[in-house]
Amino acid sequence: MRVAVFSSKPYDEQYLGVAAAGSPHRLDFFENSLNCDVVKLAHDHEAICVFVHDDVNGEVLRKLAEGGTRLVALRAAGFNNVDLEVAKEVGIKVCRVPAYSPYAVAEHAVALILSLVRRTPRAYNRVRDGNFALDGLLGYDLNEKTVGVVGTGRIGTVFAGIMKGFGCKLLAFDPFPNDAMKELGAEYVDLRELFASSDIIALHAPLTPETHHLVNAATLSVVKPGVTIVNTSRGGLIDAEAAIDALKDGRLGYLGLDVYEEEHAVGFFEDQSASIIQDDTFARLLTFPNVLITAHQAFFTAEALQNIADTTVANLTAFEETGSPVHEVVGN
Repeated sequence: MRVAVFSSKPYDEQYLGVAAAGSPHRLDFFENSLNCDVVKLAHDHEAICVFVHDDVNGEVLRKLAEGGTRLVALRAAGFNNVDLEVAKEVGIKVCRVPAYSPYAVAEHAVALILSLVRRTPRAYNRVRDGNFALDGLLGYDLNEKTVGVVGTGRIGTVFAGIMKGFGCKLLAFDPFPNDAMKELGAEYVDLRELFASSDIIALHAPLTPETHHLVNAATLSVVKPGVTIVNTSRGGLIDAEAAIDALKDGRLGYLGLDVYEEEHAVGFFEDQSASIIQDDTFARLLTFPNVLITAHQAFFTAEALQNIADTTVANLTAFEETGSPVHEVVGN
């Protein structure tokens, strides 16, 4: 089966190439992000493989169907960039990688928290400059702090287990509570109580219409002064303008982001060091000393890339053999 792989990087070619070795699939790698302008590259490919910034909207899906594509294979867990209704309408199946490495993302969230509350980036730069003073580097213990986990799927549960190891009290919010969280001692509460009671809030929820701008002016109005918030899920969970207002008045003490709502426009996954950032909101966030931003790298471990590649190829093989991928995404 011919497969067009969009938004391809060298590591995608490496890991997917190894996973597909010996399979009947021919992978054609394209650096381009999928959109209406480049969809013609997928012509005569039975399947396409896309990532988080590829725009698989209704128009793109109709053009894919006209070109003979029958499967969209996401090499990611989220599928908010795919119009599932149109996919069903034109007869294209959609699949994903639901669990590539919950440890990778959960551990990165913890790394953001530790780096922020112990001011590690500032300390590192000071020492390199020969400044060994401790003024301005005061942090706080994680032990006995209350951590609110929004979204308690596999990633959220792994994250909660790590934070329990630090001696934290766990609060949780999810429409579908799970026993593993309860065994960790987490107490499920409503979202308002979680925001009002937590010293640290970690976002591990998918981006849906219900979770869009979950962190907003209203939810930030009830937080503990100086709360720490980290987001390693999807940028759209946070209203960045509301976050800036909360940073300015001290309600938000620390903000750790691995994702940003307009990250595609900013140029995540590309070297933009010679360019001027055009997104004023993103540029403003970079000016705060208590904000730490990484470029959507939480998933980026060798183990995760291997699992993504293996699961993607398994989806392709199952679709070719049975007409149904292993991890099919079904719309309403």
